[in-house]
Amino acid sequence: MRTPWVILIFALVLLPLPLLIRSEFWLTWLTLALFYAYLGQAWNLLGGYGGQFSFGHALFFGTGAYCTAVLQIQFGINAWAGFVLAAVAAGLVGAATGWLVFRYGLRGSYFALVTLAFAEVFRILANSFAFTGAGVGLLVPLKPGAWQMQFETKAGFFWLLLALVVACLLFTWWLQNARFGARLMAVRENEDAARALGVDPFNTKLLAIIASGAIAGTAGAVYVQLFLYVDPGIAYGPSMSVEALLVPIIGGLGTVFGPVLGAFALHAIAEIGRLVFGEAPGLNLVLYGVLLVLMVLFLPNGLFGLGRFGFGLQRRFKRGGTHA
Repeated sequence: MRTPWVILIFALVLLPLPLLIRSEFWLTWLTLALFYAYLGQAWNLLGGYGGQFSFGHALFFGTGAYCTAVLQIQFGINAWAGFVLAAVAAGLVGAATGWLVFRYGLRGSYFALVTLAFAEVFRILANSFAFTGAGVGLLVPLKPGAWQMQFETKAGFFWLLLALVVACLLFTWWLQNARFGARLMAVRENEDAARALGVDPFNTKLLAIIASGAIAGTAGAVYVQLFLYVDPGIAYGPSMSVEALLVPIIGGLGTVFGPVLGAFALHAIAEIGRLVFGEAPGLNLVLYGVLLVLMVLFLPNGLFGLGRFGFGLQRRFKRGGTHA
């Protein structure tokens, strides 16, 4: 089945759920799964398609979150305008980071560590300035209404995030078929060979990190309206970076639906972990670390790869039966 039809079916199946689900817990669970699927799509663009593994995507998420919160609190700017400006601010941070890192040819673990270091620098800066609320953080005033991106029920956020995830799925599908996507995947596979074929790795990776940063920044803007609070630990802390990278790794790197699969699977596992082990602080990060190691060792193509493997086996058995 063609990918756009699968995306349409995905949207149509999820669209009526808030009208059918009466449980606030499950609606919140679904909303958060969509949120992390959206954030994971941002990471997947750079890490999955571009091969640039960032350990500090909280850098972009936090920039978008603080941009929206500061503009809304200090200047009374509408949250929808803040959403757009968050994308611009996080995209600019992505451009600055990419320019510094890619210009000096940092790849692999060096790139990952530099992004982690930048996120930590921004966390310290957010912890130091009064206009970001310093260590106390910022409380966003409650102004319920779709015009302020603050919905009276979780259903509004669910539909908003569903729309963003669907838009991201379509963008990723377009990327797979576009010339820019081909250049990006060529750089991922072999940067030197791509350069020999006329691809400019620097510009390609720079555009990818700008787009990835902008998407992650808008995720931060939605987070602020959803929880009405942000502080340096939430915005730039390791937890958000780990969630962003783990979702596509579990679901399937460099695939359209990988982050969606990963987000739903990860949050199901996290919920089971809470039921079994309770709410011990930091337990989720330990669980995520174990998952990451297991996925890298035994399922490098993620859940999407597992589905492909099962589908391939089924076809092989059918072919074998036909020959017999």
